[in-house]
Amino acid sequence: MTLYHRAVRDVRGDHLLPLSTLRERHPDVYAREAAKYVGREALMGERVGRLDCLWTDVLFFSPVNPGPLLDAARQSGRAIPPVRFWTLDATHLDPLRACVRLVRPWPGGVKPAPDPADELPFTPQTLRETSVAPLATLARLRVLPGDAPLILWMDVPHVLYRGEVPISALGEARF
Repeated sequence: MTLYHRAVRDVRGDHLLPLSTLRERHPDVYAREAAKYVGREALMGERVGRLDCLWTDVLFFSPVNPGPLLDAARQSGRAIPPVRFWTLDATHLDPLRACVRLVRPWPGGVKPAPDPADELPFTPQTLRETSVAPLATLARLRVLPGDAPLILWMDVPHVLYRGEVPISALGEARF
């Protein structure tokens, strides 16, 4: 099973690092990446119960191929050039340090409270069951207003990994 992560443009070192580690090792990169949470700062303090850590202590991947998500956003009329993603074979992750997090839609733009039932074990079966883009997500992206931020993953399952991943384990794809 392939996992996807939007490629970082300014890689430092030889590992992909979670935000909390970036804050210590590369504060300038942390500041750039943390800016993605403007207006959603509370999310950075959210707990990941299954992994006993904070949102900023994990790396984010998705079992969902980003191609159909980007195609849906392009159908809204947006001119989106090819986007570079890293790929990772799921077998590179320690299952005890990973989980699949279902991400629910944000009705009216308000994030629902976390539900522990949305954190699933990191197993081949769970990955297979969560690897297809939700129809509601594709519908949302197809009608995305031109001035709305393009957040592909807002309501797409995430793989959360508590740890670092060697850059050498990553492949690359463009969609």
